[in-house]
Amino acid sequence: MPFYVDPERQQFEAFKRLPRDVSVMMLNFLRFRDEAIYADGHQATGAEAYAAYGKESAPVFTRVGGEIIWRGKPEVMLIGPQDKHWDLVFVARYPTAAAFLEMVTDPDYQLAVRHRQAAVLDSRLIRTSETGEGGGFAGQL
Repeated sequence: MPFYVDPERQQFEAFKRLPRDVSVMMLNFLRFRDEAIYADGHQATGAEAYAAYGKESAPVFTRVGGEIIWRGKPEVMLIGPQDKHWDLVFVARYPTAAAFLEMVTDPDYQLAVRHRQAAVLDSRLIRTSETGEGGGFAGQL
């Protein structure tokens, strides 16, 4: 079973081809390792390593205008593969896609991301755009 931690080059290029001057919401699904894997042998749980990533990347995330607009702990997979488990799900909003790109290419962020890579066993990161306010299931797509 494949696991996903970092974007593949082709996926990142597809992200960059989309409009950069629009706000984006990034839907994050995360499953942590029991024990983080650091190249230097540093000891931490996956959750502890992810917390270190959050702490070190927060100044860059805030500077580019990022904000967490929703966060939750998954409890049961009602629809979907029963063998897929997530430890944390959240939505991060960026004022523009360019702001997200600015964050991930920032040198300070690049240092912090080592904690994410050590922490995460599997993840999904999905760029989404807003389609309007509520209005029920049949709202505008």
